[in-house]
Amino acid sequence: MKLLPKVIFMSRWLQVPLYLGLIVAQAVYVVLFLKEVWHLVTHAMTLDETNIMLVVLGLIDVVMISNLLIMVIVGGYETFVSKLGVEGHPDEPEWLDHVNAGVLKVKLSMALISISSIHLLKTFINPDQHTFHTVLWQVIIHVAFLVSALIMAYVDRLTTHTHPRHFHDESFAPPKNAVE
Repeated sequence: MKLLPKVIFMSRWLQVPLYLGLIVAQAVYVVLFLKEVWHLVTHAMTLDETNIMLVVLGLIDVVMISNLLIMVIVGGYETFVSKLGVEGHPDEPEWLDHVNAGVLKVKLSMALISISSIHLLKTFINPDQHTFHTVLWQVIIHVAFLVSALIMAYVDRLTTHTHPRHFHDESFAPPKNAVE
C-alpha cells in the first residue's frame, strides 16, 4: 500500500479518543443516575406523585441517553474504526452482528425520538413550568426528529433494496445458477 492511502486508512484511529471521551461521559451519566436515585429514595415520603413521576422519567431519560452512548461507542467503533472481536461472546449485543452505517443511523434516530418523547412527557406532566413558546418548540423539534427518522429509514430501505449485496451476507443469497 502506498503512503497516502496508508495514512488515510490509518486516520480512522484518530476517532479512538472521541470514543474514550464518550465512555467518560457515560461514567458521568452513571453518577447522575445514582444521584437521582439517591434523591428519590431519600425524599420518597415527601414527594407527591407528580414529582416522583418526574424523577422516574428523569431516570429513564438518563438510561436512554446512556443506551444512545453505547450504540454510538460500540457501533461507531465497530463500523468506522476496527472490529471489536466479540463474535460468539455471550454478552455480544444482538444488534452488533448486523450493524452498518445505515442501521446505526436509524437506531440512533429512534433513540433520539425516545429521548425527545421523555422530555415532552415531562413537559406535559408539569406544563406550568414552561411557556407556550417552549412547549411549541419542543413539539416542533420532536416532529422534526420523527420526520428525519422516517426519511432515514426510507433511504436506508431504498439503498438496501437497490444494492442488497453491499448490505446483506452473501451466504444467505441463493446460488447464482439457481432457477427461479
